[in-house]
Amino acid sequence: MAVFWAILVSFLAVALARLAQTLRATTKLVADVTEQAVPLLADASTAVRSAQTQIDRVDAIASDVQEVTSNASALSTTVASTFGGPLVKVAAFGYGVRRAISRKAAPEAGEVPAKPSRRTVIVGRTVPSARQKKRDTRNKRG
Repeated sequence: MAVFWAILVSFLAVALARLAQTLRATTKLVADVTEQAVPLLADASTAVRSAQTQIDRVDAIASDVQEVTSNASALSTTVASTFGGPLVKVAAFGYGVRRAISRKAAPEAGEVPAKPSRRTVIVGRTVPSARQKKRDTRNKRG
């Protein structure tokens, strides 16, 4: 029985020696990971700070762009209200004058007065209507 206890103690001694080696290796590994992790965490912290700075800059730029856009919108509204109304009035006046002049030119005796063609007025130009073009093409065919 003493031999059995001697073998058991020897086996336990070997197991404890191997466990001690494993614990030393684990301790060394944890120390190495800690040494490498601290600089990595510092670099990550620096990167996060830099990203936050860039986000703040982008936010400032976006707010400036929004302000410029609202100013441009207000300016275009002001220009449209200032010049749009008078330009439409001038165009309407020009159209009325042209129409009055064309009606004033009375047909001579015996002539059938020509029916005035329908026209669409675009500021600065007169464009024949699409219906008049269709009528003209039908009359030419028939």
